[in-house]
Amino acid sequence: MSLASTRAAMALAAALACAHAPSALAHHGWAWAEGEQTTLAGTVEQISMAPPHPTLRVKAADGELWQVDLGNPSQTQRSGFTAETTQVGAPIEILGNRSAEPGKPHMKAVRITVGGQHYDMYPERIKQP
Repeated sequence: MSLASTRAAMALAAALACAHAPSALAHHGWAWAEGEQTTLAGTVEQISMAPPHPTLRVKAADGELWQVDLGNPSQTQRSGFTAETTQVGAPIEILGNRSAEPGKPHMKAVRITVGGQHYDMYPERIKQP
């Protein structure tokens, strides 16, 4: 491979990485979520501990299915929440920030509560009374 070909390939790779960065950063940061925290109570429908961040699917009392993003894997682990913490069908309560997109049932968890036990993904974001 010539030097010109190598440079062209590197430039293409960099351009592709930059093109996808804004959506990845928006999703993994807080910019996509409302500033106000809210509580979601429901029933666990699905648990995924897979990277890039663990997620839950939670069915609210009104039947709407929510995607709940937890902290990154190390934050989730530090909180004490694991795949064995709860199970499908169990009641759960989430304190977090919902999507700023109207009508989108998606939120980022700050605290998960299962059986009265708190699992704080982002303790610094919990508003104290």
